[in-house]
Amino acid sequence: MKREAICYTAGELAERGKNNIPDELLSGNNLVYSSPATLAYNSPGAEGFGVKRAGLSVPESVMLIVAPGCCGRNTSLISSMPEYKNRFFYLEMTEPDLVTGRHLNKIPDAVMEILTFLKEGGKSIPRVVMICITCVDALLGTDMDRVCRKAEEYLAESDFAGVKVRPCYMYALTREGRRPPMVHVRQTIYSLLEPMEKDARSVNIIGGFAPLENTELKTYLELAGIRNIRQISTCGTYEEFLKMASANFNLVIDPEARAAAEDMNKRLNIPYIELTRVYSTDKIRSQYKALASVTGIDIDDTFEKTEADEAVARLKSAYPDLVLNVGECTNANAFELSLSLLRMGFKVDEIYAVAAPENFVYVKNLAALSPDTKVYCNMEPTMLYYKISQSKAHVTVGKDAKFYCPDIPNVSWNQDTRPFGYQGVRDLMNKICEALKEAEA
Repeated sequence: MKREAICYTAGELAERGKNNIPDELLSGNNLVYSSPATLAYNSPGAEGFGVKRAGLSVPESVMLIVAPGCCGRNTSLISSMPEYKNRFFYLEMTEPDLVTGRHLNKIPDAVMEILTFLKEGGKSIPRVVMICITCVDALLGTDMDRVCRKAEEYLAESDFAGVKVRPCYMYALTREGRRPPMVHVRQTIYSLLEPMEKDARSVNIIGGFAPLENTELKTYLELAGIRNIRQISTCGTYEEFLKMASANFNLVIDPEARAAAEDMNKRLNIPYIELTRVYSTDKIRSQYKALASVTGIDIDDTFEKTEADEAVARLKSAYPDLVLNVGECTNANAFELSLSLLRMGFKVDEIYAVAAPENFVYVKNLAALSPDTKVYCNMEPTMLYYKISQSKAHVTVGKDAKFYCPDIPNVSWNQDTRPFGYQGVRDLMNKICEALKEAEA
């Protein structure tokens, strides 16, 4: 019996349509293959800004991880980082806890013990305690909002009155649901904000957990007279974080923050504008025009667009027949990035990503330009049999793509600080060029 990794071409997927996606390309319909390429995806706390680091993006916060030892163990690497010292704490669930749910009654005392420990050790008292729970409590049907309210009530009768307690759900089981872990954690974070008088010259950029750096978006906002551009990653104190409630509007740069933005619109009367991270300079220009129209600001992106287009042209000139493989462990939507690369004149041989229905707007266009591009699902068990010899790529983009094609030059493109807009296009083109030249040296 011949064993091969299952894939479908873009043409085949487009013909089937978004309502008939093969089960093998949907991670929720099969056994999951936890390859090294998917560890960060399957385990939200393993690395990058998963649920745990995201929850601790709130200034002056600490986290209590309530989990069996096996689930809490993957936090050890993060907790060893200097910036997380004295910020992670653990309440281990025993087997009787799993059966009876009695661990829930221990949470208020555990929170009190953490705060007492920090106080007696001369450390500053946190303003927020995040309670991180795992799939175990999802299966138990735990009402964590109630548990957190109970912990706050317990603190209200002590020296720690006013300390907030909020839930963080590290539920891998819900990643295909309506509120995946990274959507919920963003809602939790911004639920801490309270109504405040609006400042017409303040804007929030929400979605990421590391600051946007070297991007033209901030420059355009500053030129438009915006005095305060707040990102949670740049708030040094809890009080500064609370000032995000004074924003005139929110700029959403990640679709996973859309639910949080809708909550803020209803609760704090802060409207939002969504800017999608794309790698087509024409699409980027269209977005900036729409932003200028809605906000009434003047945006002249001629210089930045020219720079990005020139970076594309340089790569195209140096490697006119360039073939790429694109993964989903990147600061990009793998399908949108692949489509943009094709429109730039490059070729895309393979894509490693979940072909979710929302990606079909790109799949149809991919099929029109490159019907033979192959699509694999990272978590499909037959990826055990993937053979690099099948690939025609000269370079790969994405940490997962490097795992499958270890001997091909790679640009991981999954750094904490997310690229955006023209800056993202320019930097990616330069990184690809550098990787290829290093391989030739």
